[in-house]
Amino acid sequence: MGSKWRKAKMALGLNSCLYVPKTSDDASPAAGTRVSDASLLSPTNPPADSPRPATPAPSSSGLRLPKHGSKSSKRICSICLTTMKAGQGHALFTAECSHSFHFQCITSNVKHGNQICPICRAKWKEVPFQNPASDLFNRRSRISRGVWPQDDGWMNVVPQIPHPRFDANRHSAPLLQAHEPGVFDDDELFAPQTEDTASHENTSTDDRSIGSIEIETYPEVSAVARSASHSNFNVLLHLKAPVNGGEQRSDADQANPLLISQNSRAPIDLVTVLDVSGSMAGTKLALLKRAMGFVIQNLGPSDRLSVIAFSSTARRLFPLRRMTNDGRQEALQAVNALISNGGTNIAEGLRKGSKVMTDRKWKSPVSSIILLSDGQDTYTVSSPRVNTHTAQQSLLPSSMRRDSGAGANIPVHSFGFGADHDAVSMHSISEASGGTFSFIEAESVIQDAFAQCIGGLLSVVVQELQVVVDCVHPTLYLNSIKAGNYKTNLTADARTGFIEVGDLYAEEERDFLVVLDIPVEKCTNDMTLVKIKCHYTDPITKESVTLEELRNVVIERPETTGELSVSMEVDRQRNRLHAAEAMAEARAAAERSDLTAAVSVLEHCRNKLLDTVSARAGDRLCVALGAELKEMQERMANRRVYESSGRAYVLSGLSSHSWQRATARGDSMDSTSLVHAYQTPSMVDMVTRSQTMFFGNPSSQFTARPARSFSTQPQPR
Repeated sequence: MGSKWRKAKMALGLNSCLYVPKTSDDASPAAGTRVSDASLLSPTNPPADSPRPATPAPSSSGLRLPKHGSKSSKRICSICLTTMKAGQGHALFTAECSHSFHFQCITSNVKHGNQICPICRAKWKEVPFQNPASDLFNRRSRISRGVWPQDDGWMNVVPQIPHPRFDANRHSAPLLQAHEPGVFDDDELFAPQTEDTASHENTSTDDRSIGSIEIETYPEVSAVARSASHSNFNVLLHLKAPVNGGEQRSDADQANPLLISQNSRAPIDLVTVLDVSGSMAGTKLALLKRAMGFVIQNLGPSDRLSVIAFSSTARRLFPLRRMTNDGRQEALQAVNALISNGGTNIAEGLRKGSKVMTDRKWKSPVSSIILLSDGQDTYTVSSPRVNTHTAQQSLLPSSMRRDSGAGANIPVHSFGFGADHDAVSMHSISEASGGTFSFIEAESVIQDAFAQCIGGLLSVVVQELQVVVDCVHPTLYLNSIKAGNYKTNLTADARTGFIEVGDLYAEEERDFLVVLDIPVEKCTNDMTLVKIKCHYTDPITKESVTLEELRNVVIERPETTGELSVSMEVDRQRNRLHAAEAMAEARAAAERSDLTAAVSVLEHCRNKLLDTVSARAGDRLCVALGAELKEMQERMANRRVYESSGRAYVLSGLSSHSWQRATARGDSMDSTSLVHAYQTPSMVDMVTRSQTMFFGNPSSQFTARPARSFSTQPQPR
């Protein structure tokens, strides 16, 4: 417990000093000045010539400002982090607790239901509103006006802010009680040019298109004797998506890979569905706010975000809005106003998130939902572990399922937070929608887990990818295609197979095993097995692309063959598939309360894996798979451990291997962890950014940790 609490404190910065640039008219605060949640959500970059942050020191009284060169809490608005000075054209509001804010900032907080001071958390009796004549509290509280400068012009254009009723004896979030429209068709129109992309208005379509997918094929062995047959012969199909924008990174980009033009990637519509039930109170909610602040700050002005908060009911905090400067400020203030209370109604949260996507007038090229919950659904599912299919059917709206035929194609990436979440239901939701399931075991890594996810979502370079496998030799037929969760089908004559892959992130890789039987062949010296084609859509230009592998898969058919070495690439992927099968089998045994059998299955698979060609050669993927299987064995030591973490760890691992996409689980966000399979450079870059941020201020120079990818690029055999 001590270790987890230390990690949580470090993630919140409770043992660190906050660096704020100094101005000449600022006074030093008293020791122990607390920094609000709003300041955690509003990162600002220090000037290049500013001193670096002081060395973090332990503190028992919250976030401390260094004694030198810091701004007084009375001279800086803790919501927008800009100075408050008379004559600058902004109304100021001073609360009864003596803390001051821009009037516009604090009224926005009140609009979202926040009636406590963002700095000291004191409950206010005097609540600021823009129209003092509006008695929105039924005269229960006085309305306080700010100090209005004569040149403040915004008062005449901002409409009256409605406010819900407030009951001091009831612990409920007012933001969940406000009126919502019946149809969510109020999404903000995304402009083709924004403040970040207007300078690229002359960029041609050809310059903005992505590069081509790389296709490599590897037969299991290079030759089969003419007089021999070979059952279940494996051919590995390896795909790699192009780099963002179709260009290689420059040296400058390598120094800060996130400084990539928004014009070089597809914009996203992102809906986050966040659990704010009573169990999220305290550190969990503060860390969630901080993680959402990171997400908001890293979305571009062409990306759109909407936030759904759910507890006993669900509420859309704001419609899909572009993350321009104004959009970010509104989003940060709305998230900062979140209050934890009530039960856990996951189904209602997903229903509202689905409604945002379904009702929108405009659609960005990429769409996704992020779901986070720390508890069991207390309204819809009584016992989801008894019947996974029932849990999936009741929690996920039918329009969101991959097999619904609705054409939504919007994956739900779910995050199970802590030891009490419903891993089975969360995993089922993601599997049914085409998303991934991540297990956030340590509260302190929630921001890194979100960073990894959006690092991928913000780098989609291929959409609607379909792979076609055609048999070339007339005597060949396809037995099967091993593709994990990806949908596959064979034609009636078994001569052609299809793999529906969908979206790929920049430089993301996929490996599929095509299984066929090699018959006796006495007439030729070689045999052409299969040819590969890909069809996909460029998300930026919306053009359809067809790509055919130039080299068909060919094996030799000599009279006799000596001892042949098995392809390392094929062996590696067979190990991955065998490990995933063992995980699924062990999980099924554990759910039957037979933990002994579950551990035995994992141990047997691990021993078998260590005796393979690739493992003996020291292949990193095999090493990582062995470590992962061992970790799962330890998490099945007894029923208590399995219930608290083992189930979620196994399901997250299955999600990762089935989709060949990175998920967070256990200590996987720790740079020393071996569980980094499927991370793309964009994911690594974003996680590095998260881990090097100092209260929202990344270092001016940082070195991205190399991607922990396990695939290699040898020449095909």
